[in-house]
Amino acid sequence: MRCFIGIDLGSTTTKSVVIDEHRNIIGRGITNSRSNYDTAAAIAKQEALVNARFHLFREALAKSRALNGGLEDFIAQLERDFRLEQFLEQLADLRGVCGKNLETAHFGDSSKGVGVALEETFRRLSIEAPELFAPGANRKSDFFRDIAGSRYLAISEQVAKDAGLRYDFLLNVFDRSIIEVENRVYSDSISKNLLAALTRTFRAMPETARRSDAIRAPIQGVIDTELEETYVIGTGYGRARLPFSKEHVRSEILCHGLGAHVMYPQTATVLDIGGQDTKAIQVDKAGIVESFQMNDRCAAGCGRYLGYIADEMNMGLHELGPLAMKATKSVRINSTCTVFAGAELRDRLSLGEKREDIMAGLHRAIILRAMSILARSGGIRDEFTFTGGVAKNEAAVKALNDLVTENYGKMTLNIDPDSIYTGALGGATFAWRAVLEEGKTAEART
Repeated sequence: MRCFIGIDLGSTTTKSVVIDEHRNIIGRGITNSRSNYDTAAAIAKQEALVNARFHLFREALAKSRALNGGLEDFIAQLERDFRLEQFLEQLADLRGVCGKNLETAHFGDSSKGVGVALEETFRRLSIEAPELFAPGANRKSDFFRDIAGSRYLAISEQVAKDAGLRYDFLLNVFDRSIIEVENRVYSDSISKNLLAALTRTFRAMPETARRSDAIRAPIQGVIDTELEETYVIGTGYGRARLPFSKEHVRSEILCHGLGAHVMYPQTATVLDIGGQDTKAIQVDKAGIVESFQMNDRCAAGCGRYLGYIADEMNMGLHELGPLAMKATKSVRINSTCTVFAGAELRDRLSLGEKREDIMAGLHRAIILRAMSILARSGGIRDEFTFTGGVAKNEAAVKALNDLVTENYGKMTLNIDPDSIYTGALGGATFAWRAVLEEGKTAEART
């Protein structure tokens, strides 16, 4: 099966999208960006191809009618079990790397005790792992480093206390080991983990086990299907570091413009607020960029700014929007400079302003900055599409809606739930065009 892949290496996350010959999106993948851009690109692409397998599982099982109305529940359970298998594989790897690094650590007479504490920590991590992937489990992140890190820190602290050991010894071993494991690509074990996950799913859903043969056949057929990486296009903030030839790299402006057009064909104006920059793009009826503006010298008004505010407030980034939505008024914020944001935030709190009102003011200030960039790019034309990670923030969306209406009147504002993948979708579409419209056949080196 021929696949066309786009990879968007952003400052915070790296995204990938896989489309088929009919330009249908069959897979999406995301990972946290890191200094090793080759690895970030490879992992995001692998995640998108795994996601494509699940898309094909759903299609094959629907066609077979083996699940009699229980298809979505079965696929959801299978994906949770697959993620559990992946997690346990990485956890075992981390355990081994921690053991090797312990051998070269200088903990003196405590080394043996640290080794015993490590084994106990990983034993507990393995026991509780299924709970992390149970239906309704509340995980703030799906990245291995975040999940394993938070649980390792909590469990090892208690283990160290019980054993009378210094907690920082266990922390030191983890810090020396996690990067090596995080930067590993586990592509060779995907089929094995899928089959192991299928066995778990049959145990979790015994009513499906009676039809195991009818269910296994279409799943095995998908596993045996080769997903040919026909053409890959890279883009994004870190595109210069992507392991592709120049022919396989496009600017993020072109990819975001085309990606927004693919999602919403009537798009005329695109606003993308990412982790590091804000882009205002004007496109024609074919999705070709006519003009653009961006703030590429300062992170003010971008995702990084919101991350800094979240740290100052001792909150999760995902909590800022809901808090701002509780505001009864919008406190005026004079600066969106990240350097001075903390000082102004503390000043407003000291004056007795409510946190939610300050948050509403901060979101409005961010969007005001974006509006000035939009004005320099040519203004806002109907239809208007908002993309990037900040598009998931409901307070930012409200502020944008309000300001667009105030300045331009009522317009159609498009926000796709998967808008964070816009650049990667544009890249995948360029890859599709390269082969099916331009006749290119060369593969990108990945």
